[in-house]
Amino acid sequence: MEINEILVIAMFLSFIALLFTGIPVAWVLGGIGIAFAFIGYLADTYFDTITGLDFLTLGLVVNRLWKIMDNWILVALPMFIFMGIMLDKSGVAERLMNSMQELFGRVRGGLAITVTAIGIILAASTGIIGASVVLLAVMSLPAMTKQGYSMPLALGTIASAGTLGILIPPSIMLVIMADQLGLSVGDLFMGAVFPGLMLGAMYIVYILVTGWLKPESAPVPVDAKPADMATVVKVIKAVLPTLLLIFVVLGSIFGGFATPTEASGVGAFGATLLALYNRKFSFKVLKEVMQGTYNTTAYIFAIFIGATCFALVLRELGGDELIESFLTGLPFGPYGIIFFILGIIFLLGFFLDWIEITLIILPLLAPVISALGLDINGYGVVDNPELVWFVMLVAMALQTSFLTPPVGFALFYLKGVCPPNVRLTDIYKGVIPFIILQLIGLLILVFWPQLVLWLPAAAYG
Repeated sequence: MEINEILVIAMFLSFIALLFTGIPVAWVLGGIGIAFAFIGYLADTYFDTITGLDFLTLGLVVNRLWKIMDNWILVALPMFIFMGIMLDKSGVAERLMNSMQELFGRVRGGLAITVTAIGIILAASTGIIGASVVLLAVMSLPAMTKQGYSMPLALGTIASAGTLGILIPPSIMLVIMADQLGLSVGDLFMGAVFPGLMLGAMYIVYILVTGWLKPESAPVPVDAKPADMATVVKVIKAVLPTLLLIFVVLGSIFGGFATPTEASGVGAFGATLLALYNRKFSFKVLKEVMQGTYNTTAYIFAIFIGATCFALVLRELGGDELIESFLTGLPFGPYGIIFFILGIIFLLGFFLDWIEITLIILPLLAPVISALGLDINGYGVVDNPELVWFVMLVAMALQTSFLTPPVGFALFYLKGVCPPNVRLTDIYKGVIPFIILQLIGLLILVFWPQLVLWLPAAAYG
């Protein structure tokens, strides 16, 4: 084994080991990059090797960072984050909960279905996982407990519905993926519409089946009244403003009337108008929203900087060629290699956040997918259809990372707002069926890429 291969493996092992020290991920990534650049320099200087690393390598990081900061697509990140946090403060979710609960009140598991439906709407309007999970838990968990819901079903529904925002557009994860792979944000947004709605529909079907097989786990309230036309009108009034905002933001992107950056600005402004409409806007709220936007954006861009340094040193060592040669050399065939890659990403989701996987792992895998020579049913009208489809598979796989221990952030968001008597094991039991549903959804996308590519192709055609 050559010195470069040893250093590449050592970089990955060092990264995994340092994750458990509690050091911020951005510092871990940047520090490992600098450390291994120094190790490579020493190896060349004193041990007569050729790693291709020197201190000038780190100088290239400045140029890479300038290109990141000069990328107008990434301006959409803080705008969409602002939009999500402002909608969280606007009182939209409370109105939806109060009205939709009456609509599904007579359905067994109706409150859980309401939570899932609101999770879908929040996903298409906020995309902030922590805010969605906490908001759904605060609003619905007391009511579900009062109605006698099974605690694992209640907790699993809240956690899974709250994480839909990472997949359903406008998703900040898809914006970053598009930037990393040079893909169209609009193509990824359109490609994620049907997979996201399919996953939400699978959750609802599971809740209905569970309520039918185990009536005691999802009881119908004794005082529930049948829905009438007044209830339907109330739901429409509650849903319409948010749906209108979603339609303006996504419709302008899909229709080619606005770039994602321009649409994100419209979304941020529209979310502020909704807060004004619901009488929730104040300068205190604006300050909190801006602080939350700054914190989240700074966290993401700090990882950008660290990941850029890490990835640059890794590539200089030939890490991308090593990974590509390893994967393409597997005796599994193209789809076997894809399943192997998705299995690795699923396992990495137990320990890594989606940001690290997106910034470090995904760019290394893209050349492998391009080299497999897949022919995705003639959807050549979409630029790089294989990559668009693969990115959606990765996005679906990363959906599980929010629910899988020990780093499942949704689990800890939820535990933080639960009553003291709710154990972490109850949350684990609750999310297992939803993780299985996510994996089933992933298999569906593998065998039916049309679910991803039909809408982008229709937009071009």
